[in-house]
Amino acid sequence: MADGAVFALVTDAVLDRAAVEAFVVTVEDGAVVTFEGIIRDHDHGAGVSALDYEAHPDAESFLRDVCTEVAAETGLRIAAAHRIGHLVIGDVALIAAVAAPHRADAFAACSRLVDLIKERTPIWKRQHLDDGVSEWVGL
Repeated sequence: MADGAVFALVTDAVLDRAAVEAFVVTVEDGAVVTFEGIIRDHDHGAGVSALDYEAHPDAESFLRDVCTEVAAETGLRIAAAHRIGHLVIGDVALIAAVAAPHRADAFAACSRLVDLIKERTPIWKRQHLDDGVSEWVGL
């Protein structure tokens, strides 16, 4: 959902990096930093086959609040999209993008954005291991 200089989306659809980046880019910007959280095949020495993401019904509102906070702190355009549902190795779970006139500001804002998303957005992941065991991560 777009709101001024902020875009926040929680969806079960495949994420579109180009659309997220396009939201933040203006002719005033010389730097775009994009972070993609990608499902990997291991965690703490165990093989991972898939992840299931579940979200609180208001997760998108929480995500928007985080984006708005970072936009207010930095004065930059901020965008983030988080996927929910069943994801397999190589799928993109999170895209965060920030544009700024200079790269240092974009890197710092994107790092802060991702940290706050992980800390405050009520989206939980259940990890499916190669040995058939599944576990909730970070609960």
